[in-house]
Amino acid sequence: MGPLRSVVLAGGGTGGHIYPLLAFADCLRRHDSGVRVTCLGTPKGLENELIPPAGYDLRQIPAHQLPRSVNLDLVKTPGRMWTAARAAGKVIDEVEADVVVGFGGYVSVPAYLAAWRRELPIVIHEVNVPPGVANRLGMKFTRHVAVGFPHQPAQAESLRRARVVGVPLRRGIAGLDRAAMRDAARAHFGLRPDLPVLFVAGGSQGARSINLAVSGAAKELARNGVQVLHVIGARNETVSVPTDLPAPYVTLPYLSQMELGYAAADLMLGRGGAMTCAEVAAIGLPTVYVPYPHSNQEQRRNALPVVEAGGGLLVDDAELTPAWVEGNVIPLARDPHRLAAMGAAAAAYGNRDGDEALLNFVYEAVVR
Repeated sequence: MGPLRSVVLAGGGTGGHIYPLLAFADCLRRHDSGVRVTCLGTPKGLENELIPPAGYDLRQIPAHQLPRSVNLDLVKTPGRMWTAARAAGKVIDEVEADVVVGFGGYVSVPAYLAAWRRELPIVIHEVNVPPGVANRLGMKFTRHVAVGFPHQPAQAESLRRARVVGVPLRRGIAGLDRAAMRDAARAHFGLRPDLPVLFVAGGSQGARSINLAVSGAAKELARNGVQVLHVIGARNETVSVPTDLPAPYVTLPYLSQMELGYAAADLMLGRGGAMTCAEVAAIGLPTVYVPYPHSNQEQRRNALPVVEAGGGLLVDDAELTPAWVEGNVIPLARDPHRLAAMGAAAAAYGNRDGDEALLNFVYEAVVR
């Protein structure tokens, strides 16, 4: 049994914060079924849909978006933040936490503040460059900072001394044997076992350009024997796909079991979110990355290292058209030797045991 009896996990708002939190919670439980795991979240975050169904205790505390410039909200922030920190502190005291592990999102800041006031160990896990604003603030209170990718310490001065541990991934993904599951996964979606499969998933935010480009190439994809499994995104409009195609083109609004999509695929086309990059690299799935353009370019920075390692292609959102898909994606999907080489390169770059490495790092922080 390790030194951990009670762990508070803080992270919320988006899946990029919550999924690694849940994977790490599962890792804690695997090592010690008796460890107390308490998650902090906000009333409105996605964590309310994901954490309780996974079987973990979720405590809601007030948390507010942190202002990025000097304005009236910045004047109000200290009062709001200390109110939230007091709420986080009550939870920390009640569960007698040994450590606070934060994954980002605004709910992390009050947890960091409360732990700092109690001189409790704080461990931060960050997957982006530059680090999110919540984790940047948290880094003022701890030296125990872990990152998901080897390029991060080189690209951000604040992460120069961070430990590269990888990204905690769900066991269903980290342990995925794509070849062993391929036929069953394809049968699940109604896909043929004998033709290559392009898996398209742009996420709920900003996937419209991906949806239009791939669906616009539907006829040429099918004519060339490329099947498509296309996750439209629950918030996006449905796409128009011809009904008389010679190869399957399957559309879904949402896919909760991404490992099934990964297993069915020979090639993926999607965004460059940190979780996507971590997952597809870990399982060796060649991917065409189309980074979300309306941001600080962190998705491009996420995808570029695995592309440079030979594990995928990178295309600007503005360049992604049906013609680009026809000229670049179809030849790649029909080239099993090139796909195999790209998959091997992606797997060599990827990491399947980020959860275990993070746990070892947390142990170090607690016993130090």
